[in-house]
Amino acid sequence: MLPTSPAALAACLDHTLLKPDATPAAVLELCREAAALGAFAACVNPVHVAAAAHALAGSATRVCAVVGFPLGASTPAIKAAEAAAAIADGAAEIDMVLAIGHLLAGDEQHVARDIAGVVAASAGRTVKVIVESALLDPPTLTRACQIAVAAGATYVKTSTGMGPGGATVAAVATMRAAVGPTIGVKASGGIRDWPSARALLAAGATRIGTSQAAALIEGLQAELRGGQPSAAAPAASAGVTR
Repeated sequence: MLPTSPAALAACLDHTLLKPDATPAAVLELCREAAALGAFAACVNPVHVAAAAHALAGSATRVCAVVGFPLGASTPAIKAAEAAAAIADGAAEIDMVLAIGHLLAGDEQHVARDIAGVVAASAGRTVKVIVESALLDPPTLTRACQIAVAAGATYVKTSTGMGPGGATVAAVATMRAAVGPTIGVKASGGIRDWPSARALLAAGATRIGTSQAAALIEGLQAELRGGQPSAAAPAASAGVTR
């Protein structure tokens, strides 16, 4: 169901700052924005988790940390340790990057073990598995999602935002079909306006990762007032790219 109020949309948003040049001050500003908007989470790199948790203490906005980001090429032990450290620093959710090269090589056991280790280290917190959907054909994308769910993930996520493409309607629809109705699907990568987010939510996304949370909420507000929200990017009919 599409959100019908700004508060309902905010509850679907992970307000995100994962750029390599993000300063501590910029991360704190992100946290202030996320809390003011009522975003579900502020998504940051592990080095910023403790400060973000402190900044968001007393608010309803959670801290989400990325693990194995952005390549997914760390060893399973390192990913698990990174997840455990982020949880200890105050992260409530973990977004881990799947071992993409091993997936493409057909080594499903490595991929499953990699995910299961992070799930175990996260001690019951939500774990979202980033599959970098732009690198995968539909059958491989489907299989990646199935492996993630079997290994204990509670969400699958389209993109790091740093790969060859971001979230697309087609990828989200494939992922939703792969995981069924009870597993979360997070769309991320290049989502900058409400029409793009709306299309992805309609395709089956239940969470949106974006650096433009305020713009999405403003777009919905304009739509509710009877105005015309900003037009989606030309690619939005087929998907949204970074």
